[in-house]
Amino acid sequence: MSNKERSVDLKGGPGHIVLPAVVFAVPVLKLTWPLGGGGAASEALVAMEPANWPDVLIGMLLDDALLASALAVAMSRMSYAYFAAKGGARVHAGTPTAHVLLQAAVVPFTFALVVGAFHGLWWGVAVGLVPYALRLGVIVEYRTGRRERDSGRRSRTSPSGWLERAADTAAVAALLLAVVVLPVIALVAAANGRSWTGVVECDVNTGHGTERARLVELGRKGKGVVGWDIAQDEVVNGLNCAVSGNNTVRTPL
Repeated sequence: MSNKERSVDLKGGPGHIVLPAVVFAVPVLKLTWPLGGGGAASEALVAMEPANWPDVLIGMLLDDALLASALAVAMSRMSYAYFAAKGGARVHAGTPTAHVLLQAAVVPFTFALVVGAFHGLWWGVAVGLVPYALRLGVIVEYRTGRRERDSGRRSRTSPSGWLERAADTAAVAALLLAVVVLPVIALVAAANGRSWTGVVECDVNTGHGTERARLVELGRKGKGVVGWDIAQDEVVNGLNCAVSGNNTVRTPL
């Protein structure tokens, strides 16, 4: 099979490119905008240590139900389409449909439990049903011959029934989700001015005495925290900290 014959799902397409970009690039904006610039983001990153970089993305997902749900749906569908094109569709060609449908539900159900646990029942239900429906579209494409099992390529035949048309609609919806909806949601979440982590009120030694200050918590150290002083724009150590009731650090972009 030549490279030109490889399917978009197998060799990667717009969705496969956008997803890593969202995961790795958007946290940069999440650091930069609330803290006030690239220099501030660099200081904060050094203070929280680069090994904790995933904490920014995790914090965004825990704070924003829509972002967590959109990312879960996109990952669920793209991973299924990728492995189907990689040989899964050919290997399971003789597998009973009921078995395939059951297997396809495992990952959406897992994502549903995770999202539902953090963001509530209905978000979990949506994250279970939507990616499962998109996965059904992939199954229909292969089972009806709209895609070739050996290469994963789209056939040139026009859809002949409602199942094929529904599968085509699901494929378009998945593409729009990956290349349009998810990036927009991620950018909005990154520039909403809210901290990706807890905001606390602590006693800070300014050199002229101890003052109460609002800090973006970057890490725990001893009995206090290492945090970004929102008012003074610098990394400081805080003691006697209490959780602030407001996680907004800056006005939305």
